[in-house]
Amino acid sequence: MPPAQYGTVPTSDSEAQEVNGVPDNEHGFDESSSLLGRGKGGASFGPATLLSSIANLDNTIIGSGMLTFPLAMASSGIIPGIFTCLFCGFVAGLGLYFLTRCATKVRPYRSASFYSVAQLAFPAASLFFDLAIAIKCFGVSISYLIITKGLMPQAVRAVYHALNWGDTPALLGNGRFWIIFFMALLMPLCFLRKLDSLRHTSYVALFSVAYLVVVVIVCYFHPPPGSVPPGEIHLIKFDKDFISTFPVQVFAFTCSQNVCPAQFVQECSNLLTQLFPIYNELHTNSQPRMNLVLTTAVGGATIIYEIIAIFGYLTFGSNVGANIIAMYPETTIFVAVGQVAIIILVLFSYPLQVLPCRNCLDKVWDDADLAVHKIDHAIEGEEDADVEPVVPVHDAHDPSEMGPVKHIVLTCLIIAASFTIAFFVDDLQLVLSFVGSTGSTTISFILPGLLYFQLFRHDRDSSRTLKWGALALAVYGVFILIFCLSFNIYKVVHSA
Repeated sequence: MPPAQYGTVPTSDSEAQEVNGVPDNEHGFDESSSLLGRGKGGASFGPATLLSSIANLDNTIIGSGMLTFPLAMASSGIIPGIFTCLFCGFVAGLGLYFLTRCATKVRPYRSASFYSVAQLAFPAASLFFDLAIAIKCFGVSISYLIITKGLMPQAVRAVYHALNWGDTPALLGNGRFWIIFFMALLMPLCFLRKLDSLRHTSYVALFSVAYLVVVVIVCYFHPPPGSVPPGEIHLIKFDKDFISTFPVQVFAFTCSQNVCPAQFVQECSNLLTQLFPIYNELHTNSQPRMNLVLTTAVGGATIIYEIIAIFGYLTFGSNVGANIIAMYPETTIFVAVGQVAIIILVLFSYPLQVLPCRNCLDKVWDDADLAVHKIDHAIEGEEDADVEPVVPVHDAHDPSEMGPVKHIVLTCLIIAASFTIAFFVDDLQLVLSFVGSTGSTTISFILPGLLYFQLFRHDRDSSRTLKWGALALAVYGVFILIFCLSFNIYKVVHSA
């Protein structure tokens, strides 16, 4: 029997016909069906539509970090601000494109994940990738609850003030009450198995985004009474603040920069961890259709960021703050509802973090079981030294087919742990700022570039421009990682 080919990249036509030493046709695959899935390895068609895939991806991209874009534009001026936003959107979209190409290498079909792609490119580090993603998703889920705990009492006070209802009841002003209340609503969503099942919450979240865009535009043409007077407006301007605000635009496409009035909390929303579930679930996930999803989602997010940045900056000029919604006086229900819309946007992103966290922990769980079995076989003397052990394919099943007991246990653990930490902790700013600058940069830029280059460097049909572009993306990611990490260390040292 030939040695197992799993974890290696085929370098010839003969090697390309085998997966794990088994002829590819025995798995039901051929070159023409790698995208359309006409084989035994997976379903021919997924359950998700183009609209739901775009909505889920956009809900992952767009966070309350969009509220900081006017401040970022104020540090550079309108023209440079527009171009840096476009550049950041292009780079984020490029990373997504590289990963969709890498997903076509995974067998069985529709079983792509960071783990399976990493097993093909860098087998020794694949488990580390999944564990890192699980930890990052878990940290982000906690931050969403903490942000909700801090913002919801303020939103309630804004509504009471706008409607002249008097003082806010003590219970409604308690952030911990709102965590308990919202967790009761979110728990059923967290147990859903497929990303497409969360499409309705993504629609609601995107409606909240649309409302915030309307608030910013309307308040530019009709400023509410008592608004902060506008400062200077520049077409081109560069100062030291641009260095600190540029990461806001970089991470806006890969994570949410959630802003509270008294703190700036940065945490990743794992944009690229949602890509593989979208790829696996899209009804017909040919490359042109995946490109349409990516272009529409990233392009739509870019347009929204640009609109908010331009109109927010034109409204307040150099006097703009870190949270554009907080700049408007809470004297009208129109603005007060905008505060609530931020909560909805953050809140419905929580289940989107539980799903990839659970799937990644599933792989870690499987590897732990494998290690235990290997130890047991070694002790019992059942392992033959002359026979090469077979490496199991962990991704040979759809994550949605996870056993019911494991599914329930992992989901309950994630929910219970994130709820407990968020209930008692009020600020994870320092931890999340370092997680965001390292983990998000690695997953969003460095890994997509390296994975694509490793898997396609011997592919004669792959464009040389794309190969060098993948390496350039990885180098760009390293630069952003060093820059943001150094900036975070600088802030810690000078605030001490």
